[in-house]
Amino acid sequence: MELFFSVGEPSGDLHGANLIRHLRRLHPGIRCVGYGGPRMAAAGLELHADLTALAVMWFLRVLWNIHRFGQLLVQADRCFRHRRPDAVVLIDYPGFNWWIARRAKAHGIPVFYYGTPQMWAWAGWRVRKMRRLVDHVLCKLPFEPAWFRARGCHATYVGHPYFDETTTRRLDDPFLRDQAARPGVLVTILPGSRGQEVTQNLPAFLRAAERVRQSVPEARFAVASFNADQAACARRLVAAARLPVEVYVGRTPELIEAARCCLACSGSVSLELLHHTRPAVVVYTISRAALVVQRFFRKARYITLVNLLAAREPFVHDGRVHDPDAPGAEPVPYPEYLTCEDRSAPIAAHLVRWLTNPAAHAACVAQLERLKAAYGHPGASARAADYVLARLRERRPRVLRPHFLPGRATLHAGAGDARDAGPLREETCPC
Repeated sequence: MELFFSVGEPSGDLHGANLIRHLRRLHPGIRCVGYGGPRMAAAGLELHADLTALAVMWFLRVLWNIHRFGQLLVQADRCFRHRRPDAVVLIDYPGFNWWIARRAKAHGIPVFYYGTPQMWAWAGWRVRKMRRLVDHVLCKLPFEPAWFRARGCHATYVGHPYFDETTTRRLDDPFLRDQAARPGVLVTILPGSRGQEVTQNLPAFLRAAERVRQSVPEARFAVASFNADQAACARRLVAAARLPVEVYVGRTPELIEAARCCLACSGSVSLELLHHTRPAVVVYTISRAALVVQRFFRKARYITLVNLLAAREPFVHDGRVHDPDAPGAEPVPYPEYLTCEDRSAPIAAHLVRWLTNPAAHAACVAQLERLKAAYGHPGASARAADYVLARLRERRPRVLRPHFLPGRATLHAGAGDARDAGPLREETCPC
């Protein structure tokens, strides 16, 4: 059995690696090939290209890399034509993965989408692509299956794979002890896993950090960077801000665990914050034009996954941005700001409150503990692997295309009677 993967986000690389490990545990002879990242390669993926290196956002950045995406699509189509994998597994990364799904369907290969795009949040009309191009939708959030099924998709809830990683990860105890021994209280800054997120969000985070230091002089700050390049960018921004902020690479779990509270870019890191039950302010900085445009398309009440889990009603129909400081705002765990303006003052106010008011800090932690008990369970990767293999075992054997014209008695002049020609085999070409 052979599966083709297409994964382009760093978080998807993590989830894909866990899925591959479970697939290989259940089916030791399975072969996994395609596009992913270094974690998936370490788990056993035959990596055709590191797609996580092309984790880009916004139209112009995609257009700049369009020739590279085109080359990868041609390579995938060649694999579908000659190797005929048993299924294609997509994880996140909408846009390019729709192209992959379209080519897979053209070759009659079933498509599984594990960790679906959040089209219920921004662009519900895209569900038509899902219905047309994807055979099985494996959902991460509990309210997603009903939404997809109501729109004609075959959807199943497996849980969020992020908790598979957080519940099995071993933290660096010496690093944690070193952090605990330092004077002051730690605020961890999480600027995102993409380079452009760091440049967009970190300057605003640093302005908020300066305000926090004015109210809580003993507070200290550390930036958790995804890779060395982003750490170098963070150090340049920290130096320009002239703040005593340390920058680390590959220490995100430890820095969250060591922190009293955090300041984070919106993304799946909120689930890690939930796992550690750490209070946080979630911010995402966009342009003014993007802020206006999103109001016409946005259907999710919140941009933070944890807040969506906590919400009484996750959907909204007027596109309004949630304002955690507005009177009567729903008391979700994480104050969030989708903004084009400097919101450092209210952001700092939330952090200062958690740093100086033990009761407010304890109340937020208690709310997070309740959510973690309800949703923060491992097992999504195992459930997804079970589902994929079960569906493939149910498939009827593929009928091979005959290499002769209907009604002909012989395959070839001089080939003899068709009954003596032996079984017909589908020719494949290794690639």
